[in-house]
Amino acid sequence: MSVPIRKTHLRGDIEIHVDIHGEGEPLVLLHGFLGCGRDFRHLGETLHEGFRAIVPDLPGHGLSGNPRGTFVFREVARDMYALLDELGIDRFRAIGVSGGGNVLLHMATEQPSRVEAMVIAAATPYFPEQARAIMRQYTVESRSEEEWREMRERHVRGDEQIVALWEQARAFADRYDDLNFTPPYLATITARTLIVYGDRDPFYPVELALEMYRAIPDARLWVVPGRGHGAAFEEREAFVRVARSFLGKQ
Repeated sequence: MSVPIRKTHLRGDIEIHVDIHGEGEPLVLLHGFLGCGRDFRHLGETLHEGFRAIVPDLPGHGLSGNPRGTFVFREVARDMYALLDELGIDRFRAIGVSGGGNVLLHMATEQPSRVEAMVIAAATPYFPEQARAIMRQYTVESRSEEEWREMRERHVRGDEQIVALWEQARAFADRYDDLNFTPPYLATITARTLIVYGDRDPFYPVELALEMYRAIPDARLWVVPGRGHGAAFEEREAFVRVARSFLGKQ
């Protein structure tokens, strides 16, 4: 197993920790909300073989701080561009899972020329009501001991960090001005885009994947039958194979 190079990037008061694996063309890997960069280990090193993999912990996640106290996908996209600028990376390919995919949508619309190709798994153009209903349940009091254990393994800055993440997740339920990608807005994306959805995702119905597929000019769609929000991890071997082929690595 390769040992990553670990760096810390400062954007204002925010410490963004990033692991960098391997050599080659840059591949940015963005984890989901409540996750961390180490989650990609579950997909194996084959995923980024032949690439220089850039794997940050998003603000407030894992080893990264977030003194802003809020999580706005548009602002996090700008954090990621600041990180890439510091690393001297202009154009790149990327994989974003769930919240990481939402960040990628902002990156691909704010600076389209920089994103060559991207795979977005379980991302969404906006939060539908069924997702908002789940988000409203993210209270600290409702979390189980197992959920606390899993969160403590990922997020090492203490329970205050974990509580803040759950509060931010709950706040998504009442926010409408961050994720609001209309078809004309999505049509500005120039990156080759692979959209991956499970057809049993409790957060996002597959109709949202179709909306993005129809709106993004150079898009492909892979609907994974019988899988939920974590389809990329539930069908790990197939996801790695398809994602690498799409990104230009056989």
